[in-house]
Amino acid sequence: MKVILLQDVKGQGKAGDVITVSDGHARNFLIPRKIAAEATAKSMNELKQQETKRAKQLEKEIAEAKAVKEKLESLMVKVSARGGEGGKLFGSVTTAEIADALREQHGIALEKNKLVQDEPIRAFGSYEVKVKLGHEMSGVIHLVVAEA
Repeated sequence: MKVILLQDVKGQGKAGDVITVSDGHARNFLIPRKIAAEATAKSMNELKQQETKRAKQLEKEIAEAKAVKEKLESLMVKVSARGGEGGKLFGSVTTAEIADALREQHGIALEKNKLVQDEPIRAFGSYEVKVKLGHEMSGVIHLVVAEA
């Protein structure tokens, strides 16, 4: 019997896969537990529609990530911080502060966990902060830390 997996099943396949199993296994275990559904013409059509919808969504997300990457490369974000003598800051500039400054200055909303700092920013100056945009894409924010 052919079934469409609704969840990942160890040793069988991933959600959305069409597999062939014995009739008893399908009727007594997979279908009652809502792990799989019988592969009828209607359910196969729905599966194809979901796959095309998922592919379009993925394509849209990749295009948005590329647009954000291109926009970020041309921007300069300025963060003001208080500091002491010798160009050292009181504390450090966090990813949350960078994300807030990016949202206020340029209207781009990024989550703070998408910003990657190799080490904390504890002095005035220019920095490059990496941004994870998803789909194996990353960008760079040009950051200037100035005295408040």
